[in-house]
Amino acid sequence: MSVLMYVSYIPQIISNLSGSKGNPIQPLVAFINCTIWTAYGLLKKEKDWPIIWANIPGIFLGAATFITAIFNF
Repeated sequence: MSVLMYVSYIPQIISNLSGSKGNPIQPLVAFINCTIWTAYGLLKKEKDWPIIWANIPGIFLGAATFITAIFNF
């Protein structure tokens, strides 16, 4: 479900690139959240791979959504 939630950013990225900019706050917070969860999974003594893999798409898609929402491409 986590991966599906972040894949749902793809339509917003497309809209942002088409000139219909969305609010950048939520994807920025998602990016930060996923980065922290991924770091947590990586820093555990025994790596927590499900947490890591579930949050990696959120890092990239949250960042892409945030960047396309604030910059004119």
